[in-house]
Amino acid sequence: MSGIYKKIALGLAFSPRVEALLAESARLKNEWNAELVLIHVGTHGTPEEEKLEELLQKVSLTKKDIKMYWEEGEPSKKILEVCKKEKVDLLITGALKKENLVQYYIGTIARKILRKANCSVLMLINPSEKAKVLKNIVVNTEDSPYIKNVLSIACKFGYRDTEAWLHLVKEIKLYSLTMSVSDQYSEQEYEDVRQKLVQQEIDNVYKSLEDIPHEGLKINVKLVSGKSGFELSKFAMRKQADLLIVGAPRKKFFLFDRLFTHDLEYIFADLPCNLLLIKTRKEAAHG
Repeated sequence: MSGIYKKIALGLAFSPRVEALLAESARLKNEWNAELVLIHVGTHGTPEEEKLEELLQKVSLTKKDIKMYWEEGEPSKKILEVCKKEKVDLLITGALKKENLVQYYIGTIARKILRKANCSVLMLINPSEKAKVLKNIVVNTEDSPYIKNVLSIACKFGYRDTEAWLHLVKEIKLYSLTMSVSDQYSEQEYEDVRQKLVQQEIDNVYKSLEDIPHEGLKINVKLVSGKSGFELSKFAMRKQADLLIVGAPRKKFFLFDRLFTHDLEYIFADLPCNLLLIKTRKEAAHG
């Protein structure tokens, strides 16, 4: 796979999943010929140095292959500070699959990173010490100025494995159509209009791919109607997706979004699979 990101970072905690997370990061470093920055927030002493050395050996890396930061303080804040300082392109971190109600309202390290990162974020709920085949990659193709970048990165991930299916999911607003034509058309005329709208949306997705290399990829376009984040998450679960790719929200999350859930909060609160949140440099600059 061609180099998608030139500098990647891993938030390193000495947890039971640390070896799997480091193995995933090492594979991407090697595949992309990228720089790897490791960030540990917490105790730093001889035991931690020895543990790091042991972990690096297990993934065939040495201290010369990485840049290490030992930090103290609030984890998400320190991790994001280092990412900004190092101009990291992609931050890799672990996450719990499901968050409880208390965590939802007070926020978590994972959600803070997703909201505030100045770079793209790969959040792994199922990190693996051994390389896994990506069989199903689900991509949110909502209309945005950055959709080309999202699709380009998604296609590069699709080329990673010959077995991979790329499922391009697009929200279609049928409710407004129903309200506008229900009193004007017969049932057959309404169905004809609906089918035309569906085909237009499918054509628009393929049009977005025109300038992006995707020859040979297995592509499925899926239209959903309803709360886009909720439907996207449900579709990813049905497909037993290995990776869900979404573009960053077009605005920050405020208190209003916590009480009246933003579409992507459905995904952040209950990750259906590993998540890649793509931020362009322009988006990242605005938070």
